[in-house]
Amino acid sequence: MKQPRSFWMVGLGAILLAILAPLIAFWPKTAEAKEDPWAGVPIHPTHVDHADIVSGEFASGQDVTRACLQCHEESGEQMIHTTHFTWESRPYNVPWRDEPITIGKANQINNFCIGAQGNESKCMSCHTGYGWSDKRFDFADPANVDCLACHADTSTYAKGEFGNPAPGVDLLAAARSVRAPTRDNCGKCHFDGGGGNGVKHGDLDESLYFPSENLDVHMGGLNFLCTDCHTTRDHTIKGRMVADNYSIDPAEQVACTDCHSGQPHPDERLNLHTDAVACQTCHIPNIAVKDPTKVAWDWSTAGADRGDDHYTYLKIKGSFVYERNYQPTYLWFNGNLSYRYLLGDKIDPDQPTFINQPAGGINDARSKIFPFKLHVAKQPYDTVNRYLLQPRTAGEGGFWSTFDWLSALTLGAQDTGMKFSGQYGFAETWMYWPTTHMVQPKEYSLQCDACHADNGRLDWEELGYPGDPMEWGGR
Repeated sequence: MKQPRSFWMVGLGAILLAILAPLIAFWPKTAEAKEDPWAGVPIHPTHVDHADIVSGEFASGQDVTRACLQCHEESGEQMIHTTHFTWESRPYNVPWRDEPITIGKANQINNFCIGAQGNESKCMSCHTGYGWSDKRFDFADPANVDCLACHADTSTYAKGEFGNPAPGVDLLAAARSVRAPTRDNCGKCHFDGGGGNGVKHGDLDESLYFPSENLDVHMGGLNFLCTDCHTTRDHTIKGRMVADNYSIDPAEQVACTDCHSGQPHPDERLNLHTDAVACQTCHIPNIAVKDPTKVAWDWSTAGADRGDDHYTYLKIKGSFVYERNYQPTYLWFNGNLSYRYLLGDKIDPDQPTFINQPAGGINDARSKIFPFKLHVAKQPYDTVNRYLLQPRTAGEGGFWSTFDWLSALTLGAQDTGMKFSGQYGFAETWMYWPTTHMVQPKEYSLQCDACHADNGRLDWEELGYPGDPMEWGGR
């Protein structure tokens, strides 16, 4: 079997010849030139200080939300329809299923902590709601929305089990501290997604709380907030992650051309590359620049008393591999997926199972060569039914307390409604994460020889070319 890194290693890289303007997020969606990139950046209004507005005693998070809704009457109703609250997409028609199906953290699995069902005590500490403990959670009640998660000063507020306020939180002080969201608010979940700092994304980690310009030109050099690019309307935040979706409307996605021209270079030879190469490919030459990111996770080794170390082994989770200055994997990508593993999909345990597969190809005019982080895992599957299983880990009687895989998988099958034969093994899975943050200064962008040289980053044949396009021409 080919090793996952070597499968793409020959082809890691970019085509652009020199320096682009510092760009973010996604590829161009419009030919309209942006003469002034700052025209696309929202103005930050002065937020009303709530220190002298909020009063009263709050016995629960829901009490805080009810107080918020007295003035912000529509906010709760807006929030309960967002994916930040539902953790689930709209229904999709996918080619390999007869019925429409939703995709999201609420009901599908990944190859990090695997799944949320039955593990709400820990997973919901990053949910924008209170009290999601099981399937009886009321998604229609605006009082269950956690306003403080996104708006409180993070020095005054933290979430605990089932998404409720952590013990000891002064809810009145937290409510009086509310403000427009900052990187601190977003980072509490997005920098630490997957179980810790830098685990999941690689281009999002705690180094972005106070980044230098060399780490990220937008957040460090220009002091951008997350909401400067991920603009928000009626509590719907622009920018969607393909890991938890299948097909995304381009209007919902963040694009470099929201602020920048689609052809930003004074050299037309460089502008020719933008038809086939994403801005990120050259301007994010590496991720995990300061803090390492997890690139491999082996659940099969969990449960042993061999000494815990955050970067190599934890008894509750197994073995890990972390990398710093990670060089991305490069694939054609049109913004959607060609496949997303759904609970119950059959697997071949002798081959890697794709949790997600970016859609696109050399003949797809919407596709561009795009950088990804590839995360490889070994996770449990049913050897009789031949599908991946979600264990109960953090929940009552879960693996993190019993270290008994048979019991944890039996309970997990109950949580997800899956049939479990009682026979299990561990299968290799791959999951791709688009790289859009940690945009480097233009002086650090990839140069010609990063791709157009022997042993360059790109595997031209794997991408569908007969060879280096510089030698024969073409898209």
